[in-house]
This record gives sequence, structure tokens and C-alpha cells, in this order.
Amino acid sequence: MTVGDTGGNADRRFVRKAMKAPMLEADHELNLARRWREQDDEEALHELTTAYMRLVISMASKFRHYGLPLSDLVQEGNVGLMQAAARFEPSREVRFSTYAAWWIRSSIQDYVLRNWSIVRTGTTAAQKSLFFNLRRLRAKIDDTGDAVMTAENRKWVSEHLGVPERDVAAMASRLSASDRSLNAPLSTDAEAQWQDLLPDDAATPDQHVEALRDTERRKAWIAEALKTLNERETLIICERRLTDDTVTLEVLGKQLGISKERVRQIEHQALGKLRKALTSMVGDPEQAGLIPSL
Repeated sequence: MTVGDTGGNADRRFVRKAMKAPMLEADHELNLARRWREQDDEEALHELTTAYMRLVISMASKFRHYGLPLSDLVQEGNVGLMQAAARFEPSREVRFSTYAAWWIRSSIQDYVLRNWSIVRTGTTAAQKSLFFNLRRLRAKIDDTGDAVMTAENRKWVSEHLGVPERDVAAMASRLSASDRSLNAPLSTDAEAQWQDLLPDDAATPDQHVEALRDTERRKAWIAEALKTLNERETLIICERRLTDDTVTLEVLGKQLGISKERVRQIEHQALGKLRKALTSMVGDPEQAGLIPSL
């Protein structure tokens, strides 16, 4: 392409060249496919794929309304065409165009799903089908195309595609508007941005300091209450209630040389002592958030 050519001119020349490629007779197509598969004949591959570039362009043009460049869609379609050529089995007596159409469409659809939005739109086969068919089905039932669908229309689409109604509603909302930058201004004459409207769910500095102070206070209360226990009770409570990796009654029983039932009894007695000690210090251990810790 010479200096001064635009991408649009290059695209048009590419399309015209592809459309001039001769159509293949079934026997010649089969011969090309066999030469490529059995002999790795690159000339045969080139002739075979060049002849079906018109199919790639035709299918790519059907996805232009998603706002992506036709040249990129065609390029992805070429990827699918090459995958079809690599996997095609001439012995099955199926026309290459019929086989390649699935690969071309799949490659283009995957590209659209990856690039239509920065948010992943569809991950399952049902969601992909909903993404690519919702507009067509809404037009079929004369839906206005608004983000919010009527219950009757949601139900019809849901039954037609075999997906939950909530997925239909969510996809209609996603398709009703494109991505918007959080740094975009709220209006042309305002400095405020969309991100200024986002709520901040994080704790405020005051709340953070207060939470740290409450945590330290609870630790001090529990440490003081533990002083009312004997050595064995302290061990059992620490291993059973104050660690992330809880030790079983059986393991503690073997460690202390007693039965696991006896460990359970000692644990129960120790918890009673702790509740009594904490009650004398804070009045209501549950309200202070201490009992769940124990």
C-alpha cells in the first residue's frame, strides 16, 4: 500500500480481489484438499483458502453491527478458515465450504465476544447464543429494543433459546449501551466525572481505627480471662478455640494421656470459667463480640 492510501481503500481492494478468485468445482476442491492433507502442498492450500475468502468476507460482514472493524473480523475469519483447512478430512465427502463455515463463524464470534466489551460478555454456549441472537429475536416480536424488556417478551426469548429469564434481562441491559469510561465527564460543562458517583464501600479512617481498637481490647479481655484457667484448660482452649487449625479431641486426648470424652468435659468447664470471667469484666460477652471467638 502506498503512502496516502487509507485503510478503507485497502479493504475495498482486498474485497474486490477476493471476489475475483474463481469458484472451485467439487472434484478440483477435493483434489486440492487431498494434496494439502497428504502431501503438505502449500500451493494447493493457497488456492483452496483463496477461493473461499469470499465466504470469510460474507460472514464477517454480518457481524459489523457490533462496532468492530471489518478488517479485524475478516482476519479472525481467516484464522477459522486456516483451522478448517488443517482439520478437514476429504474422505468424508463433504464440501469444504460447508465444513469451513462453522470454523469461520466460531472464530469471528469468539473475537466479537473478546473485544465487544472490556467486560466478559458470554462464557457458556447458552450465553453466546443469547448474545448473538437476542437482537434478532427481539426484532422478530417487535420489541422496542429498550434495556428493560417486558415479562412476556423475556419469557418468549427464554423459552426460545433455553436460557433463564434473568439471563435474558441481564443481556438486554448489557447490549443496550456500550462501555463508558469512568473518567468521562458527567456533562459537557461540568468537571465532575462518572467515577465521582461511585460509592466507596471501604471503611473510613475513623471506622478503621475504631475496629483496630476494638480488636485490641477484645484480645486484652480474652488474655485476662485465660488467667483464670489452669495449664491444661488453657492448652485445650487455645488448641480448640483460638487457632485457625483446630485440633481434634482425639489428638488432644493422646497428647494429654486422657480420653477424648474427658477432653470435651474439660473444654466445657473451661468455657464456663471464661464466660464468668468475661461477664465480670464487660457485663455481656456476646454483645462485646467475645463469645463467638470462644
